[in-house]
Amino acid sequence: MKSRMFVRLTTLAMAAMIGAGAYAQTGDKKVTQPEANYQAGGSPLAAEQMYQSSNPKAPPMTQAEFDVARKIYFERCAGCHGVLRKGATGKPLTPDITQTKGTDYLKVFIAYGSPAGMPNWQTSGEMSEKEVDIMARYIQHDAPTPPEYSLEDMKKTWKVIVPPEKRPTKKMNGYNIENIFSTTLRDTGEVALIDGDTKKIINIVKTGYAVHISRLSASGRYLFVIGRDAKVNMIDLWMEKPDNVAEIRVGLEARSVDTSKYKGFEDKYAIAGSYWPPQYTIMDGDTLEPLKIVSTRGNTVDKQEYHPEPRVASIVASHFKPEFVVNVKETGKTLMVDYSDIDALKVTEIGTARFLHDGGWDSSKRYFMVAANQSNKIAAVDAKEGKLKALIDVGKIPHPGRGANFIHPKFGPVWATGHLGDETISLIGTDPEKHPQYAFKEVAKLQGQGGGALFIKSHPKSTHLYSDTPLNPDPKLSQSVAVYDINNLDKGFTVLPIAEWAGLKDDGAKRVVQPEFNKAGDEVWFSVWSAKDKESAVVVVDDKTLKLKAVIKDPKLITPTGHFNVYNTQHDVY
Repeated sequence: MKSRMFVRLTTLAMAAMIGAGAYAQTGDKKVTQPEANYQAGGSPLAAEQMYQSSNPKAPPMTQAEFDVARKIYFERCAGCHGVLRKGATGKPLTPDITQTKGTDYLKVFIAYGSPAGMPNWQTSGEMSEKEVDIMARYIQHDAPTPPEYSLEDMKKTWKVIVPPEKRPTKKMNGYNIENIFSTTLRDTGEVALIDGDTKKIINIVKTGYAVHISRLSASGRYLFVIGRDAKVNMIDLWMEKPDNVAEIRVGLEARSVDTSKYKGFEDKYAIAGSYWPPQYTIMDGDTLEPLKIVSTRGNTVDKQEYHPEPRVASIVASHFKPEFVVNVKETGKTLMVDYSDIDALKVTEIGTARFLHDGGWDSSKRYFMVAANQSNKIAAVDAKEGKLKALIDVGKIPHPGRGANFIHPKFGPVWATGHLGDETISLIGTDPEKHPQYAFKEVAKLQGQGGGALFIKSHPKSTHLYSDTPLNPDPKLSQSVAVYDINNLDKGFTVLPIAEWAGLKDDGAKRVVQPEFNKAGDEVWFSVWSAKDKESAVVVVDDKTLKLKAVIKDPKLITPTGHFNVYNTQHDVY
């Protein structure tokens, strides 16, 4: 294989992927490509032109094999292991490591997976034996490098669909906006806006691929969503039929977006963080015009080693200062970005722990609780003082989503996280004023159904705590949720068979994901997530009785995953 060459997908490679990658044959049964793993989901980088470096110690591959493997890697592996394979949620896969293991060892690992969360790609039917062999050789080669993405590149994608002066001056619809749900339709590149009162779909809005999160402007008027392909869409909820008013692509892959919340800066700015290139972009809050790009490349917080791919994970807006809280995954740094003057940007760098991922505010909205997932820690960042309050050891690979806040009978206010790597739920005290002896310590550990948890949720008006397990390999666990009585946690959990309640007509995966309360706090919504060619649904549960209340089905509800209630998202209620 030649060195210093650009790699493009050839017709042969694309044909190979259509035949072998979109579906993998297991006997006579076709199995769709994996839908369970938010981290390892398809990446838009699969089709980007990249620089490829030859490694003489790597096993031989044809150009067609390399092209196929590159596409598979970015569709299924890059989210966990990184674009440059330096590791994050998944372990590093650089040639100095993989070549010492050898092709045969790597084939077994890829085929059968591991209890720590590595999927069993071959035995699940999602990769063929041939593909596993190709991937085992591919990861022993140097990682191809994607191109950078500049302000000029962003402006080429920027569209103001409805200028601010042509937008409504008052709400033009009869919807209860605060109880609308924004539901990701992962594989169609859309979000469904669902009326929480009537359970009817208001509109299906075109967005980027696999929308990761939805966030609200401070005013609650604008909904911002960001896809894995780094496309940001701005949706005006005041329109007669809420729809896009602006859009932009801020990179090649991304996960996070938010808007300015501090008094006097409401709705003024939006910010998006990219996985590739590793950077964040500050935009005009009315139009998404890109104003400033800041790279996050730098040295790790522990060994002070340079890292070329520190991806931007979660971003939230501070309620105490005109600051964005930007969490950088690979270097383990939380950046307090002062947006009061973006021409003289001030950034406070707080060393936390490596592999930062998702998180949420405690109930006071002063402390941001962020998971350093592969470090098995939660970092509590004080947004008022601008410093690290504590690093708390928890279970294996914490993944809280935004976490859950509730009042514990003994420990007072606590924030909770589930874990990808074990069956526990960690409770952390968050009240240094009235409960200082418990503050920022793991005060209790609940036993859950199993590993593979992604989201946990409660509500100030609820006495229940809900935890999903969509990535657990046992269908009984991935298709149900555990519910705890906050006032009697010692009795364990009740299992709700959400997928069974959905009454779906086919044999799809039916993974149950992301509990989300309505504004009133008396309903909990769940996505029942099957493949693109299978029926999916949204299930609504009565929080008081834990009984089925409604099932939302529609041919347009294709691969529903995350969903976000407008009021709760706007006000950080979880």
